[in-house]
Amino acid sequence: MKTLVLGATTNKERYSYKAIHNLIGKSHQVVAIGSKKGMALDVQIETEKIPYHGIDTVTLYLNPQHQREYYDYIISLQPRRVIFNPGTENPEFYTLLKENGIEYEVACTLVLLATNQY
Repeated sequence: MKTLVLGATTNKERYSYKAIHNLIGKSHQVVAIGSKKGMALDVQIETEKIPYHGIDTVTLYLNPQHQREYYDYIISLQPRRVIFNPGTENPEFYTLLKENGIEYEVACTLVLLATNQY
């Protein structure tokens, strides 16, 4: 399963970096988009909206105001689900996802991974 981490960073203290680390640790394929290019472990952080294929999950680390520019992009990827991590909750986006047949979860990726619920 391939996961897109949106809001990725090279800062090891940030939750998006920890999510990349834990996803790789659980043998998930990871791609990442952030505001600055760089590397998070062996994952290249891109700044462009790359048309990835086979994305199962998008995990968000962007506040709702910054999510708007990614609505159409995320929907175009047709992921199975989008995870809204703490601080990213966005009822406006939930509605759009539901209208496009995409599941969403308000949860913490790190907790889901730690409890084998990912």
